[in-house]
Amino acid sequence: MNDQEKINTAHAQTNLVIRQVINFWEANNKAITAFFNKHEDDVYLGEVAPGRNRGIYLLAHLIATNDALLPLFNLGEKLFPELAPLASEAESAVPFELSIADLRNKWETLNITLAGHFKNLTAEQWLSRHNSVSDEDFALDPTRNKLNVLMNRTSHENYHRGQLIFLNEKVLTV
Repeated sequence: MNDQEKINTAHAQTNLVIRQVINFWEANNKAITAFFNKHEDDVYLGEVAPGRNRGIYLLAHLIATNDALLPLFNLGEKLFPELAPLASEAESAVPFELSIADLRNKWETLNITLAGHFKNLTAEQWLSRHNSVSDEDFALDPTRNKLNVLMNRTSHENYHRGQLIFLNEKVLTV
């Protein structure tokens, strides 16, 4: 294999890994969507455990954290800035009045928007710094890139999916 073939192979493999990360993020979002379409709306008003977050809050929280990817990746402004406090504040600290139907629509709109942007990013863009890291810090640690953020956000979604299972169990025991 000559040098150009090695470069082409490395580029193809990098793109494959990036595609796998995006596919995992998309599959995770589909599972969350399916969960929030599974039950009557009032189920999502329940706490996942006594004294813990409600399902409706968790969906709003996931929207807020994923919405922050747009400016973080330099893809545009947040679509739903009114939800931004829900990314970092506990449910009890942030009053919000949203219906599960409204949140479902926001979740779908956000996922479509992000997926469209993600498909257009090149490998070089995925492996470049995000807007919360300086050029100097990125030079010291190039793993502080957009792809790493997406992997961490997907892990964060999975954590909350795990919490939502408790709502499922409550429905099944009633």
